[in-house]
Amino acid sequence: MVSYMKRDSRLSAVLHALLHMAEHPGPMTSAALGQCLGTNPVVVRRTMGLLRDAGLVAAGRGHAGGWTIKADLATVTLRDLHEALGEPALFAVGHRSENPACLVEQVVNAALNDAFDEAEALLMERFASVSLAQLAKEFARRHKAHKRSAVA
Repeated sequence: MVSYMKRDSRLSAVLHALLHMAEHPGPMTSAALGQCLGTNPVVVRRTMGLLRDAGLVAAGRGHAGGWTIKADLATVTLRDLHEALGEPALFAVGHRSENPACLVEQVVNAALNDAFDEAEALLMERFASVSLAQLAKEFARRHKAHKRSAVA
């Protein structure tokens, strides 16, 4: 029987939420963000709380309260967000046993470790090169093109 590890989608969800927030004229409530993401506001608050702790967003209370972006979009990278989320595992692939007595499995683990380390380093390098401002700009470009094609 094959078991599958659930993927951690928080980075994708956070990017989605932050891009909505960047386009929104004021604070966004957890309920509004939850609606955008198709999730419960409690999940939004828990995840956004990690970003608040990292100094990336702020939370306002009361009638006009909600989440706002505190950081400069041009300086926040995907890597910053990944780190703010506690650096969740990047890959669902892993070892059969972490501390094997079998020499064959030790060789297999060493080979996999090397490949995982190289892949993770490459991914983190890429994450560090992509800013929220770049994603917001690409969203704006696609939104504009979508509006033009809807009119035509």
